[in-house]
Amino acid sequence: MFARIALFYRQVINELRKVVWPSRNMLTTYTGVVIVFVGFIIVVVSGFDAVLTKLVFWIFGE
Repeated sequence: MFARIALFYRQVINELRKVVWPSRNMLTTYTGVVIVFVGFIIVVVSGFDAVLTKLVFWIFGE
């Protein structure tokens, strides 16, 4: 049982050595893109929420 667990961890470590990690520059760029995209989605969802709120109040009254 312990031999299989040890084999699993050795295989995990071997696979992690094959990973090509991004450079600091690429990581900074990707982080910026994600932050801008999330901000854009926040604006879109907030806009839909505001429009639907006004529509519901218009239909059902305040």
